[in-house]
Amino acid sequence: MATPMPPGAPRQPPTQTYNPNFPQKPDSLSDNLQKLNLNKPSSLPNSAATLPPFIRSPPTSSTSAPSPPISCPGAPPLGAVLRTNVPPNLGSVMPLGPPGGQPLPFGTRPPPGSLPSSMGDGPVISPGGSGAPGLGARPSASIPPSSAFGGSIRNGPPVGVPPPMMGTVRSPGQAPSVGSFLGSPHVSHPPGPPMQPATPFSAPLAATLGTQIWPRGQVAPPTAVPDAVQPPRMFRIPQPQPNQLLPAINQTGATLGDSWKTNSNQVPRPTPSSSTILHDTRQGNRANPLPPATSDYIIRDTGNCSPRYMRCTIHQIPCTADLLTNCGMQLALLVQPLALPHPSEEPIAVVDFGENGPIRCSGCKGYINPFMKFAAHGRRFICNFCGFMNYTPHEYQCNLGPDGRRRDADERPELCRGTVEFVATKEYMMRDPMPAVYFFLIDVSMNAIQTGATAAACAAVNQVIADLPEGPRTMVGIATFDSTIHFYNLKRALQQDVFIPLETDVVVQLSECRQHIEQLLESIPTMFQDNRTAESALVAAIKAAFLAIKSTGGKLLVFQSVLPSVGMVALSTRDAGGRSNISAGEKEAHKLLQPADKTLKTMAIEFAECQVCVDVFITTQTYVDIASISVIPGTTGGQVYYYYPFSSISDPAKLYNDLRWNITRPQGFEAVMRVRCSQGIEVKEYHGNFCKRIPTDVDLPGIDSDKTIMVTLKHDKLQDGSECDFQCALLYTTMYGQRRIRVSTLSLPCTSNITNLFPATDLDTQFVCSLKQALTKSTGLRIDGRIDDRSFWISYVSHISTPSAVCLVLPRMISVHNLDLEQENESVIPPILPLSSEYLSEDGIYLLENGVDGLIYIGSLVGSDILRQLFGISSVDETPTQFVVEQYDNPLSKKLNRVVNEIRRQWCSYLRWTLCKKGDPSGMLFFSYLIEDSIPKGGQSYSEFLVHLHRNIQSKLS
Repeated sequence: MATPMPPGAPRQPPTQTYNPNFPQKPDSLSDNLQKLNLNKPSSLPNSAATLPPFIRSPPTSSTSAPSPPISCPGAPPLGAVLRTNVPPNLGSVMPLGPPGGQPLPFGTRPPPGSLPSSMGDGPVISPGGSGAPGLGARPSASIPPSSAFGGSIRNGPPVGVPPPMMGTVRSPGQAPSVGSFLGSPHVSHPPGPPMQPATPFSAPLAATLGTQIWPRGQVAPPTAVPDAVQPPRMFRIPQPQPNQLLPAINQTGATLGDSWKTNSNQVPRPTPSSSTILHDTRQGNRANPLPPATSDYIIRDTGNCSPRYMRCTIHQIPCTADLLTNCGMQLALLVQPLALPHPSEEPIAVVDFGENGPIRCSGCKGYINPFMKFAAHGRRFICNFCGFMNYTPHEYQCNLGPDGRRRDADERPELCRGTVEFVATKEYMMRDPMPAVYFFLIDVSMNAIQTGATAAACAAVNQVIADLPEGPRTMVGIATFDSTIHFYNLKRALQQDVFIPLETDVVVQLSECRQHIEQLLESIPTMFQDNRTAESALVAAIKAAFLAIKSTGGKLLVFQSVLPSVGMVALSTRDAGGRSNISAGEKEAHKLLQPADKTLKTMAIEFAECQVCVDVFITTQTYVDIASISVIPGTTGGQVYYYYPFSSISDPAKLYNDLRWNITRPQGFEAVMRVRCSQGIEVKEYHGNFCKRIPTDVDLPGIDSDKTIMVTLKHDKLQDGSECDFQCALLYTTMYGQRRIRVSTLSLPCTSNITNLFPATDLDTQFVCSLKQALTKSTGLRIDGRIDDRSFWISYVSHISTPSAVCLVLPRMISVHNLDLEQENESVIPPILPLSSEYLSEDGIYLLENGVDGLIYIGSLVGSDILRQLFGISSVDETPTQFVVEQYDNPLSKKLNRVVNEIRRQWCSYLRWTLCKKGDPSGMLFFSYLIEDSIPKGGQSYSEFLVHLHRNIQSKLS
């Protein structure tokens, strides 16, 4: 059994006996959860009360059985994600649930080693040395084919020391055990107030499917017979229902329109998968068509990387540029190199080649992968990107089998897996790996103090610091600002005298000054409670904080409440009354979405060069010019969090959970990424949150599991019948100070037949790429929206993942008033309703969410009993403007809370909720998301657009 690691343990390689995935005092987990609050903060921000914690996990199948209740584990190493008892590197990262009789806290911090390892948690394979097979020989170790790389791993510590993320493989038939996969170190931060008893929350646990045995008939995509050309399956197109009328070529538009008006259920719509899809990336030496990005799927890496890490807009690559132009589709990749895996997927293997480093092509520097061909009895290999013939290092040579493959290919992850992680050698380091540095910059201007934003930020930071592990590698700094910047000597208790700040006093080791930091954060709201300074010197404060951590790099987390109006890069109001600048005319409106000062871009590039990643939390009730502010996080690999209008009632909990996930999700520092392609194709452009100083690479001072980068491609000519390969290589520093190279490789067939391209289209990826490039029909380009809202949309979409982008435009809507009629054994989330007002009733209550915001519509005829059960009000007229989902002592309220928390768990976002009613601006907002309805200004409805499209197709064919 593993040795427990208490919170605040040194950020050093764990001892030989430490295995964070083994059970560690499971009984203490229940004790921790009993004191956590679920939805509503225990008090207003000024009280600095403990807010509910949060952590996330990927969406699970709607048919998955609920897991046993679990409790809040202790503080994990930074970058960890909650996981189930499955192979290492795989795991759920959202809260599963509290002990019986307790209400669900919104999430829990994962135990040490419980995050999936988006950071590379597979076994460390050493191709060379005493453990390596000799020439033409196989390794002597007996490794089951289905779990060859599912053993213990070394994720950062020196050779021979177990990693901070290790796990055991549970056989498919073994029941999941909470104690078997959650550690339970003591939680060091004070617990929240007790809550009234409620139904325990349980999340579906996909891990019960196992990872070693694949049940027959459950691998979703039907695989092609070897060497046979078969069209890929279109997963996004649902199978026709028995009574569904599908358009035929000779069917008129009028016939379709009449039938759809008679029965709207016959209208074709994207339908979510009702079961978990088990998917092999390759079979029969061919790439399998991918499941939709929004479905619940489990990937088995059989040569191509998981689509979580890299997806292409077309699963078959057109051979010529003319063919691509004729089909009217774009060719691009969506790369999410540190994406969270499914809990039941095998771990990513970590390969250590020793001092020589990973095997690479001498020509293009591509990394060894399953598609490189070996020749001359294994003494040479041909690069699949540039075609260069390379000599195989003597210690890496192996004889070839009758099929031309190396005899040890299935035993080396770099030769049979699409994604591996290499241990980087000294040649990949320009300096020693940077420590984990966090600098918190808090707005204390009059507006921030009066709205409660300062108190909420201090309370959130205080609890997040309590979660950080101690040790010499964890550094923390704090400063406040209004029109001036205030530094604090963190080595002395609450020193408020004026002094010249020194870097050694401003940024300190957390282990040495934790108590002083906590006292300071508790005192800041009181220290500035009478502040009458309304101006903000935000940019100057960011610059000063940057200088404090310039020598090391790190994360700079900024809390801002008002427009930066004084000091360096002082900004002015550029919109009229919160609306677009109508007087400037439509030709000038786009300028309001551009930064007001180019100095910000220059500063951001300087930050990126020094490996400083900036995240900005905007807690405001006024215009702050997000178009300008977002330049800094957008260039340094950070992001913008937007709370408008900030509410001291509903937003402190969301602010805390967003901050906590920001620093605890799997992530890396000082990263560089490059995408390589086969001859005939080249990278055209990168899109995302990064700094690009040379054409081929992107610099990422910070990279995390949520960030996606779009890569557009262009090509000259490819050979029909061949395969086109793509490889993404990410060099980064882990949270434990280890340099790693995450390599994901994808090989797709080429075609010269245009009819093969349409069924091979990945509709999700095509849509997201179009959204990132054009932002058409979105808030970002609407001229009737607030400038800051539009600017935030553009900033958010720039780094959004594929599933999140799809849900952002195609929200989920469910009915709430009849939740008590749902069967107990059904999914937590009830059936999804079409986004049409036809499915709404004025005597019902409906919930709609898009992963960012949640809306609850209350019909005008809803009975007072239901309103009292769910919201504590007796009539629709009493609907509050500021709303927090609370749990009342009745079955309907408990089920609504289960649904809300399941949605929050799936999206890794606390989602503040708004009550909407008819005849109110909130009701208009709700109905604006019903995209199947006709646009009020004379636009077509969804079904009318389909009829129009069908008529145009008929016209073209005739």
